[in-house]
Amino acid sequence: MGPNDEGTQVRVFMLGWEFPPFISGGLGTACYGLTKALDQLGVKVTFVLPRMVDGQYATHVKLLTPGTRSRGRGRGVAENDLKNVTFRSIMSPLQPYATPQAYDEKIEEILRKRRAAAGTIGGDKGSGGSGGLDYAGDLYREVHRYAAMAMELAREEEFDVIHAHDWMTYPAAVGVAMISGKPLVVHIHSTEFDRSGEHVNQVVYDIERQGLQRADKVIAVSQFTRGIVISRYGIPGDKVDVVYNGVERNGSWSVAPINIRHEEKIVLFLGRLTMQKGPEYFLYAAKKVLDVMDNVKFVMAGSGDLMHRSIELAAQLGIGHKVLFTGFLRGDDVQRIYKMADLYVMPSVSEPFGIAPLEALDNDVPVIISKQSGVSEVLRHALKVDFWDVNEMANKMVAVLKYPPLQMTLRSHGNFEVRKLRWRDAARHCLDVYQEMLVPA
Repeated sequence: MGPNDEGTQVRVFMLGWEFPPFISGGLGTACYGLTKALDQLGVKVTFVLPRMVDGQYATHVKLLTPGTRSRGRGRGVAENDLKNVTFRSIMSPLQPYATPQAYDEKIEEILRKRRAAAGTIGGDKGSGGSGGLDYAGDLYREVHRYAAMAMELAREEEFDVIHAHDWMTYPAAVGVAMISGKPLVVHIHSTEFDRSGEHVNQVVYDIERQGLQRADKVIAVSQFTRGIVISRYGIPGDKVDVVYNGVERNGSWSVAPINIRHEEKIVLFLGRLTMQKGPEYFLYAAKKVLDVMDNVKFVMAGSGDLMHRSIELAAQLGIGHKVLFTGFLRGDDVQRIYKMADLYVMPSVSEPFGIAPLEALDNDVPVIISKQSGVSEVLRHALKVDFWDVNEMANKMVAVLKYPPLQMTLRSHGNFEVRKLRWRDAARHCLDVYQEMLVPA
């Protein structure tokens, strides 16, 4: 555990929601990329995350230690990959992007499986073979229970800085800061305004606001998000730094050949099917493209609470036969779908950053992104459109699909551009933030 490039070893107590092999979206990808880069800089990280305890994940728990292999969305944790990282898991059913309803449904699913495995019926939350985990209560109570357990865990660890990712970890981070007296960095990848628009969940907003206020420093993933943190949460601007995400180079990825009839162009949407990601705008634009081009197929890769509504909308628009819904993809399947695509479109309504366009460009796929995204601040060689302007979105799709010179220019320039967005640079910036707080006043 040698010193980092600046000659000073920093020890970080990091609270995240997910990490390979538990990847369900961009947060896990970002946590992995950043943590791996911090590890390479010699930063010692204790990474704490909730662990799923239902049977289907039990075999993966052993992977959450250094020197093991795992696979999630994109690369997993390779052998000896993270020499300075130690994982600590807390038994909890917390999941990324969970809503109170989704949390309740997950608890019921876990309990059904446990009762079935035990050959019993009936029982209620908190009983029926919970394996020592009290499931009683709601999502918010679980967040605070998790916080109490994280505080107990922190008493056994040595660290200089606390680094917490997104709202579910904020109560834990604030508690750990309180008992340890160590400085707190809050990393905001998505706000409640991104997820819910103007109809925010007040409890979540209050938790976010308290975490942002109690933090010694706030890291936002874009100027777009920094503006929301300042204007909507009342956080002083000099407290908020911007650290852009990077992309994990696809490097040695090898994917199996894909047997498709490539006379059809493939336009890809890859992301959660939620209000925030704008799947309906993608479908309205797809309809307009298909009015003038027939040799196009639209692939929607992802899952979420708008899955059924999106399928119904595609049918109502008369394009159901031209839209393929794959569900959530992971590992090699993500790379395969990029290799198939002629164009990637991200029509997000409110996107703090957006890692998927970087992944697309890294796979030589040209991109169209909404102007309402943080990644639009760092990509010059991408076509940009307001998420609500489906006419312009469709026009840009047609232009890329019909004119190979435009597609080639976007692909080559974009791929060159994305090579400059490295996780190592993001990690250096975070390390600067840590060291700034550790300098004696």
